[in-house]
Amino acid sequence: MPPAPACRSSERTKRFLVLVALLLPACGSESPAPADRPSLTDLRPYESLVPAGYAPGTPTPLLILLHGYGSTGRAQDSYFGLSTIVNQEGFLYAYPNGTADLRGELFWNATDACCNFFGSTVDDVAYINAIIDDMSGKYTVDPNRVFVVGHSNGGFMANRLGCDLAGRIAAFVSLAGATWNDPGRCVPARPVNVLLLHGDADTTIFYEGGQNAQRYPGARTTAATWAAKNGCSGGLAPTGQAIDLEARIAGEETEIEATLGCPSSGAVELWTIHGGGHVPDLSATFKTVVWGWLASHPRR
Repeated sequence: MPPAPACRSSERTKRFLVLVALLLPACGSESPAPADRPSLTDLRPYESLVPAGYAPGTPTPLLILLHGYGSTGRAQDSYFGLSTIVNQEGFLYAYPNGTADLRGELFWNATDACCNFFGSTVDDVAYINAIIDDMSGKYTVDPNRVFVVGHSNGGFMANRLGCDLAGRIAAFVSLAGATWNDPGRCVPARPVNVLLLHGDADTTIFYEGGQNAQRYPGARTTAATWAAKNGCSGGLAPTGQAIDLEARIAGEETEIEATLGCPSSGAVELWTIHGGGHVPDLSATFKTVVWGWLASHPRR
């Protein structure tokens, strides 16, 4: 469960005092060397899991989970269930929290579309980059298998990371998220594998795009933007495949489309959950299907 509001306020006060101490050294003293400063992951700790079969020195995949607006890393993991397959699939796993906005809701400063409603200057790209550094310092992370999964605001953040950290992230999965409304702000250093999951009955982040507090592109526009960024020569095409990702909808309701002519390490797929909403009732196979897609899309 999330901490009580007073606890959240206390934690924010502690972080503020730490930052003041960093910015205002004692009178007559020199500023500490950068090596003496707490890292971003010291200031913003995150939860992580190591698979039971982990062997130091053996390159191991890293998966980072990004929660939705107002949620937490732990709550998002409870929904997706990815922690339950860490040992089975053998990946390192991190599930951090965003920072609290003026309403006390945890969020990611993702794109012009979502969800920095109060003009925060927090740099969540730097934070996720620091998590990759921290996990790589502690464990043998395979640099060709660093993956991100995000939901809603976390899905927008996953898209942002694909733009800004394409040199480090091999693939990302976005459920009910989208890319920048201004595609010119996405300048990936290299192609990145992209899987977009979106329910066509989503009334929070509309499948066709829309505007809440900020305008955002639709699922197909997001796929087309990524196809252009990755240098794909074709558009989305039906694969003839369908799978069951939504437990309340009978049959295989999720249609799989893939973009044609994409380069190595630059796949772009759109999986439409027909009848699916913003928070689908996920099927028991969701976690293994998502992980299976990521595992089959390393950087090559």
